[in-house]
Amino acid sequence: MAHRRAGFQSAELEHVAASARAAADGYAGEVLRSELLSVGVYILAAGATDDQTPHEEDEVYYAVSGRSKIRVGDQDHPVQPGSLLFVPAREVHFFHDITEELVLVVFWAPPEGTGQVKEDR
Repeated sequence: MAHRRAGFQSAELEHVAASARAAADGYAGEVLRSELLSVGVYILAAGATDDQTPHEEDEVYYAVSGRSKIRVGDQDHPVQPGSLLFVPAREVHFFHDITEELVLVVFWAPPEGTGQVKEDR
């Protein structure tokens, strides 16, 4: 099967964030997508509960704004504007102690929902 290469894509964070805020789960997925990567925006209000479960893809979070902590495994790490966070596939993680609305850009590799992580980890 021939794979089609993704062309140029763009999105405006302000518009995507509005969509994420309107979504019941605070997430706007597949904002940008190629065969190897996808990007979404995740927003959690101050005091919110992040009830996500582990994913089959690696993730990188970029904190645009807000403050919280992320628990990865059994360790907490601070999150603030500019934080870059890598979470490997299948790792238990969630945001907590959210003191200011948290706006996160989420990069997935392989693309979100494909579950195609390599087994040689």
